[in-house]
Amino acid sequence: MKVVFLDRDTIGPSVTITRPSFAHEWVEYGKTAPEDVAARIADADIVITNKAPVREQAIAAASKLKMIAVAATGYDVIDLAFAKERGITVSNVRGYAVNTVPEHTFALIFALRRSIVGFRQDVIAGEWQRANQFCFFNHPIRDLAGSTLGIFGRGALGKSVAKIAEAFGMKVIFAARKGTETIEPGYTAFDDVLKTADIITFHMPLTPTTRNLIGIEEFRRMKKRPLIINTARGGLVNEADLVTALNEGLIAGAGFDVLTKEPPAPDNPLLAVLERPNVIVTPHVAWASDEAMQTLWAQVISHIENFKKGTPTNVL
Repeated sequence: MKVVFLDRDTIGPSVTITRPSFAHEWVEYGKTAPEDVAARIADADIVITNKAPVREQAIAAASKLKMIAVAATGYDVIDLAFAKERGITVSNVRGYAVNTVPEHTFALIFALRRSIVGFRQDVIAGEWQRANQFCFFNHPIRDLAGSTLGIFGRGALGKSVAKIAEAFGMKVIFAARKGTETIEPGYTAFDDVLKTADIITFHMPLTPTTRNLIGIEEFRRMKKRPLIINTARGGLVNEADLVTALNEGLIAGAGFDVLTKEPPAPDNPLLAVLERPNVIVTPHVAWASDEAMQTLWAQVISHIENFKKGTPTNVL
């Protein structure tokens, strides 16, 4: 069987890329542009992709294609309906980021809540020497204990974040769906989360109903000037409105690991505020601890092995 890995460079160099145990031909590309996908998978039996799109035209031309292994949880790069129509198995990876994303979330929270970036910039600029005392107070410092964390998304990642928060003595509330009148047990009304949370963090997929979930109207209802943390998907928060909220003092700061377009377009409004001490943007690496990436890859290979055995797993 021929296995084609379209975008090896999306997995960190620290990861050991094991291969299937059955007899196979292995073809690996660092990156694959959308226009090159069809040619590269034309005679493949199995395709592995993280971000390289596998759409109807490419699938239709790949007469031998039997399986697509997605090296990620999100599968919007796959034309899933057409793959099913052609009888092609599509599997994704799940649960590998249950430690790495929550830890990155709290790295952002700590850095912003305690103004780590601002104080570091000040020390580099010589402010400590000019302070003429043992410390100085250029930026706010707030404890996590006793504060309220509003979580949007109650899957494995949201629950893991909640567990860490509770260990720090935080009150955790999970947001109900926007516009929902009936609030299920364990959830707090959407607007009440906006009004009462000191920190808001997102752990949910991007769908037509969650795109621009938070915009300027929602920011204006945030009574406690919360930190806004997004390690989930770009597009959940309207980025232009986020900058407006920062400019107007509606929020205390923002920590984002994901943007609407990655890498960001030159006109992305967040690029204009990156040097502010209350803004942190990281390049979509919350998922990418060495341990998580190795776990992800082990899942990819296990799904391929299971498919070959006739017992496919994590089928979409």
